[in-house]
Amino acid sequence: MELALSLEKLTNQKLLNLHAVAQEANDGQMTDFIEGNFLTQQVEAIKKVSEYVSQLRRMGKGHAVWHFDQMLLNGADVAPAPDAGALAA
Repeated sequence: MELALSLEKLTNQKLLNLHAVAQEANDGQMTDFIEGNFLTQQVEAIKKVSEYVSQLRRMGKGHAVWHFDQMLLNGADVAPAPDAGALAA
């Protein structure tokens, strides 16, 4: 998961670089295309994978990791609800 997070961040940086090149070339259509089709989704993906990495670090090793994997395989959302973090604090 940490590798996946690194790859998501790298992809985001490359998209930002491409966006900067389009801006320098005054290509409004390309900047809109990148913003509308890629950047928002990329930020959401980084957030989700970051939540997964955080959860896995808190869990440590063992049965919890297996359970986490099973939930991912079954399509369940393993990320905590926004209120769950507030309740634990």
